[in-house]
Amino acid sequence: MEIQETIVNKVAQSGLLTIDLAHYAPKEEIYIYDIKENLFHGLILKEKDFREFVKTHNWEQYEGKHVGIICSTDAIVPTWAYMLLANKLEPFALSVNFGDEQVIYQFLFQDELNRIDMEAFKDQRVVIKGCGDIAIPESAFVKFTANLSKVAKSIMYGEPCSTVPIFKRKT
Repeated sequence: MEIQETIVNKVAQSGLLTIDLAHYAPKEEIYIYDIKENLFHGLILKEKDFREFVKTHNWEQYEGKHVGIICSTDAIVPTWAYMLLANKLEPFALSVNFGDEQVIYQFLFQDELNRIDMEAFKDQRVVIKGCGDIAIPESAFVKFTANLSKVAKSIMYGEPCSTVPIFKRKT
């Protein structure tokens, strides 16, 4: 008679709740509008020319995109120029912000994390997944951990089978 041993999944029985922050990553395209294209000799913004560009440019091409506005040259650009771009982009873009792709990605991640109802994690033992298919900015881990610390029983980082303790509420 052969005896079978039952394999017990101790991770599943541990009551740990695993959160993958990749779930909250921005999925829409991020487009960076560089105002340097509107500068005369890459240095000077001519108001008349710029206003004509703003009036005639096809702004619909930014529909469904998150747009970051930057100036990649060392030119002095008046604040009102960025404001004009934001005004024209707003009806079409999903969001309009100042910054390069990395800054916009972090901003969008933060925005998504701010929408999470943290009460769902009240008194839970949470593992924040560390590795995944997409890069998660450190700012997302910091923001989520700071918010989670207010409600969770404990916070760990990594995988349920190998975690690094971050926080444990004193009882």
